[in-house]
Amino acid sequence: MNKKKLVTAVSGALLGASVMGTSVFADELHKVKSGDTIWDLSRQYDGSVSEIKSWNGLNSSMIYVGQSLIVEKDASSSQKSTSSSNSGSGSYTVKSGDSLWAIAVNHGMSVSKLKSMNNISSDVIHPGQKLSLSGSSSSSSKSTSSSSSSSSSSKSTSTYTVQSGDSLSVIAYKYGTSVSSLKSLNGLSGTTIYVGQKLKVSGEASTSSSSSSSHTSTTSSSSSNSGFVDGLVAEAKKHIGTPYVWAGSTPSGFDCSGFLNYVFAQEGVSIPRTVATIYADSRMQSVSDSQRQVGDIVFFETYKPGASHAGIYLGNGKFIHTGSTNGVEISSLSSNYWGSRYIGTKRLAN
Repeated sequence: MNKKKLVTAVSGALLGASVMGTSVFADELHKVKSGDTIWDLSRQYDGSVSEIKSWNGLNSSMIYVGQSLIVEKDASSSQKSTSSSNSGSGSYTVKSGDSLWAIAVNHGMSVSKLKSMNNISSDVIHPGQKLSLSGSSSSSSKSTSSSSSSSSSSKSTSTYTVQSGDSLSVIAYKYGTSVSSLKSLNGLSGTTIYVGQKLKVSGEASTSSSSSSSHTSTTSSSSSNSGFVDGLVAEAKKHIGTPYVWAGSTPSGFDCSGFLNYVFAQEGVSIPRTVATIYADSRMQSVSDSQRQVGDIVFFETYKPGASHAGIYLGNGKFIHTGSTNGVEISSLSSNYWGSRYIGTKRLAN
């Protein structure tokens, strides 16, 4: 937490007490003011939309003035809870609501390292599964082979029972899929779910083939995160026609980076707010034109030197972005205007 947030937290939002000479802090709270949105709060407190919804048991993004929301969880209590469920210093037993990302963060490692140590190829984990937290991937493969095969054998018919605090975005992240895929699999038109509801989290959707065909053909089969990419593209296309608004970052109006920021956030990924900072983000890897894939970000130099405009690549030389004239629209990389201003493509590293 930076100094500014710490001062704010101590002065009001973060409640603290001193017990036996040890400082004990509670979760950080925010009282909703007129004009607040969950998206704004996620940016203000360096969290994510899905985390804030999960912490507060919200099934939608609706909030109201005067509502008190948890906007940051106390790290010490989270780590304490995690360590208490460890069966040993070198292993961890998965609990309901866990994700590989959360476990990796709590144990000071990367998701890729955690997956390698446990010989896991996907992001799917299940309650009761034991994960190795130390040693090499070869030594841990034997202990995890049974859980891996169990996971893969049940993947085609896997279901999940909704628990308190769940949201579609949280469940989608947990099972390595997208919100739009979950909605399609379960025939949902909205994002409202209820405790005890059984949701399909993998398998075929009987009514999804026609709705997904518009972007299936442009999605690279070699993509390692096709569920995320499909959700990203579907979310972006939902806003076609939304007007351009300077500094806009909501569905009532977007500027070019506000559009990217919002769309990625709906799929549980936080990216910087301006085109220049997105381009400079250390997570962004440069991609050659021949290796460009659906979901990559294409950058342009327009009104000032350097990256000043960007959009999401859709395949077949097309990209979706917010233009100053027509708002959110699909344009061609080969057009005279955009072709002459194109400066490169980058991909958000997994």
